[in-house]
Amino acid sequence: MRNPLSPTAVLGGVIESDYLRSLLVGTVGAVVLLGVLGIAFPDSVFGDFSGIVFSTSTGASTARLAAPIVLAGLGGIFAEKSGVINIGLEGLLIISAFISVYAASVVGVGNTVLGIPALGVAFLAGIAASTFLAAVFAVVCIEFKADQIIAGLAVWLIALGLAPFMSTVFFGGVNTPNLGVSVGWHYSATLVLLATVGSWWLLNQTAFGKHLRAAGENPKALDTVGVSVSKVRYAGVLLSGVLSGVGGSALALSIGQFVGSGETMVQGKGFIAIVAYLFGNYNPIGTLGAGVLFAGLDAMQIRLQQLGYAVPDTLVQTIPYVVVIVVLALVGRTQIPEAAGEHYETED
Repeated sequence: MRNPLSPTAVLGGVIESDYLRSLLVGTVGAVVLLGVLGIAFPDSVFGDFSGIVFSTSTGASTARLAAPIVLAGLGGIFAEKSGVINIGLEGLLIISAFISVYAASVVGVGNTVLGIPALGVAFLAGIAASTFLAAVFAVVCIEFKADQIIAGLAVWLIALGLAPFMSTVFFGGVNTPNLGVSVGWHYSATLVLLATVGSWWLLNQTAFGKHLRAAGENPKALDTVGVSVSKVRYAGVLLSGVLSGVGGSALALSIGQFVGSGETMVQGKGFIAIVAYLFGNYNPIGTLGAGVLFAGLDAMQIRLQQLGYAVPDTLVQTIPYVVVIVVLALVGRTQIPEAAGEHYETED
């Protein structure tokens, strides 16, 4: 019998599908090949591309941009594993991004509240705002059995209008002033890694994780053994609010400002987060990989525009979204929870 605690067994549990292993091997192989070609032909396009991929600035930008995608994606896993499809992740990111900056400005950078630094208070405020909005979504969907897709869209649209409006009321414009201080990219990277490992452990090594999966796959069986399906689903949705709150706060505090113009500074990262966890087949490790991939492409397209090649900037800017479309075409491998999106009535 194989030792369940051996490195091979643990790795097999973390990356349990041939699909994810193939993705990991393929991605690493492509990066290594690019590095070799860049060294061999430094004055070619390979040299330019490898210079971008392996630059410190690209790595820092990737860490900053990956935080909202991965963290919201992890939250989406908890919600959907429980049977509730939360497509309002974009809205949760937006509201937490604004509230975190607002809280930091009210406290004053450099000040503390009960011994907690202003940026710590800002994180907590952003998480609280996102969790509150997720709780409202949960009540509407679980208690009143509203259509989850429509309710999720409502969460996004409410946040999309409310955050810039509040910014205008409190700061005189949809874009807030810069706080003058920001959270370093390494903090975002640490948060992402801790949340990924914690999510994997919670989903796969605890009784709560088993209940969560049962609520999304066979809620009747869970109800039969005396576990409340509604409570488990509430917990799953609230966790999506907590994790999205961390992601939105990290995004805004990484630049020390909330940008509310256009689609706001979130710019569709909540929707990309949905693709990330589908691409990762509801596996936190796969979600991390997909989130880093999309964030890396986003960071690269900014730098590709500076190389001077005769390629329109607007075309370069579409690279991350083209990849998302390609990924969407591949999600047929994803095993969606059987009861996801379905309401459940507790049997008497």
